[in-house]
Amino acid sequence: MTFKSLVPMLYTEQIEETIAFYTTHLGFTCGEKNDDWNWAAIHRDEVEFMLAKPNAHISFTKPQFTGSFYIKVDDVDALWHQLKDKVTLCYPIENFEWNMREFAIYDNNGYVIQIGEELS
Repeated sequence: MTFKSLVPMLYTEQIEETIAFYTTHLGFTCGEKNDDWNWAAIHRDEVEFMLAKPNAHISFTKPQFTGSFYIKVDDVDALWHQLKDKVTLCYPIENFEWNMREFAIYDNNGYVIQIGEELS
């Protein structure tokens, strides 16, 4: 058996606002959306997220995740300059000892998105 991909499902009560955040700030495209299911899929290059209002089987009071979503890019400085004054920052751009240059932001739901590039 082969694992083919991982596509995080972000729970939100604000699907439209979340689509707008990712398309406006991070250049994602909304590839699919189903209002009856309260669901959407967004993507950019090789990165994909699904967005959904939780169904009755899932206890949901607010968006929460005890980690972060880490997106590797090929020009972290360009994205940093594009975003730094338009989004809520978690931490500013920095070089780390694990050979990554990265920064982190919060999306409109409070999920942490880390964005990094391997240092050469």
